[in-house]
Amino acid sequence: MVSIQLYDTTLRDGAQREGVAFSAVDKIKIAKKLDELGIHFIEGGWPGSNPKDAEFFKKAQSLVLENAKIVAFGSTRRPDIRAEDDANLLALVDAGVNVVTIVGKSSELHVTQVLNTTLQENLNMITESVQYLKKKGLTVFFDAEHYFDGFKGNPDYALRTLKVAATAGADCLVLCDTNGGTLPDEVTIAVSAAKQITDVALGIHSHNDAEVAVANTLAAVNAGVIHVQGTINGYGERCGNANLCSIIPDLKLKMGYDCISNEQLMNLTEVSHYISEMANLVPDAFLPYVGSSAFSHKGGLHVSGLRKWANSYQHINPSQIGNIQRVLVSELSGKSNIIQRAQELGIKLSLQGKDAQQLLEKVKLLESRGFQYDHAEASFDLLVYQTKADYKPPFELVDFMLVIEKRRRLPTKINLEEMLSEAMVKVKVGDKVIHTVAEGNGPVNALDQALRKGLLQFYPSLSQVKLVDYKVRILEESVGTGSQVRVLIESSDGINEWRTVGSSTNIIEASWLALADSLEYWLIKHNTLVNQ
Repeated sequence: MVSIQLYDTTLRDGAQREGVAFSAVDKIKIAKKLDELGIHFIEGGWPGSNPKDAEFFKKAQSLVLENAKIVAFGSTRRPDIRAEDDANLLALVDAGVNVVTIVGKSSELHVTQVLNTTLQENLNMITESVQYLKKKGLTVFFDAEHYFDGFKGNPDYALRTLKVAATAGADCLVLCDTNGGTLPDEVTIAVSAAKQITDVALGIHSHNDAEVAVANTLAAVNAGVIHVQGTINGYGERCGNANLCSIIPDLKLKMGYDCISNEQLMNLTEVSHYISEMANLVPDAFLPYVGSSAFSHKGGLHVSGLRKWANSYQHINPSQIGNIQRVLVSELSGKSNIIQRAQELGIKLSLQGKDAQQLLEKVKLLESRGFQYDHAEASFDLLVYQTKADYKPPFELVDFMLVIEKRRRLPTKINLEEMLSEAMVKVKVGDKVIHTVAEGNGPVNALDQALRKGLLQFYPSLSQVKLVDYKVRILEESVGTGSQVRVLIESSDGINEWRTVGSSTNIIEASWLALADSLEYWLIKHNTLVNQ
């Protein structure tokens, strides 16, 4: 079986996604992660374009990588200038790497309309740039920009650009779908044509503007490409690049290419989430393979099937790529969902018993009132725990009262006003009722502070728990301010995160229910007075 080279361009092409900016230090950390994953080539950036990329290549000199080689990216020389005088090529030579990638035009229209030069001069630019870099002892990959669009318009010229790059000594000819509008059958035809005119290794670089970047990449591999470029999570300009988090398992698990080891493949989900965090982006729950919802099951029929045969409703074992199976619970669920989730918590429920059926009916009733448990697993887990006959909650809410007051500050040149939120909470722990008062920057924050103030006397470890996200959704917009609202709270103890839900026509009550669930769930998970 032919070996497939994996080439990651997250640090350059991926960083062109709107809202993403990696520091030089970020890039070093990401490069280490990509190396652990088994990526063969890591494109670090364009050293001749900005100081940050130049700094990265300096820092990369001290990187010790086991699997990957750092690649510097640039372009062919400018029109009507000698290669040895081109600042961009000089920067590539000075980048301190052994592998470089240069981009050149393969589209007749781009040569004449964008470069504003002749077709022959473009061929000279490609030839002389590759020759210059090869004389410096570098491995050279040639990115044939707009190859597929150029092939549609003038196939002879597109193929000529590949020929001259190959003759000049390029080690790999990378066919680029730069605009991302090519379809898989067109990719197959254009790759096959390239294979007929050269024996040099071919690569593929696809963008996702037509939502087929991964499909185009796999089609190119089937047509003979052995060098695959992409980004983690599909990050990239406009609609993104081909997603390596889908391509890698497709190549290995579906097509049989041993591009990385089984052990490295198990790191895929962790690497995906790590780079999301480095990019300051929320991990996409719905990404294939690595998303948290990629192996989630909500329909009762599906969960029933999974309990009988693990592969009945999933195409691979999620552990192969470091992900997990999740069973969701909602009004669409059957008893199998309830039983499966209870088993994950270590609670046995019988399929024939009343507990599972009663719990299912309770979930359906609560969801009809605005609760939703498929993204608030912690609140559902509480419902499961509460089915145990010996369950004792770590605390009980007695009542609360909120005062929200608008105050005017001391007179100044500008009259300023501020809002005051004060919460009074009664909570029962064991036989003791604690009455606390606290202020906050809003009513929910005031409730949170007052509740914690009472509970921390009994559970000091609760100080670790922080509210990290708070979302409100109006469920019945036509009712106006009297609408049912759903509040979803995400909490963290610095290690794990969990979500809880509350619903009411009163936004404060909905928030209170979600907040109380969050704290109760954490105390139960840490076996704090659960059975006392």
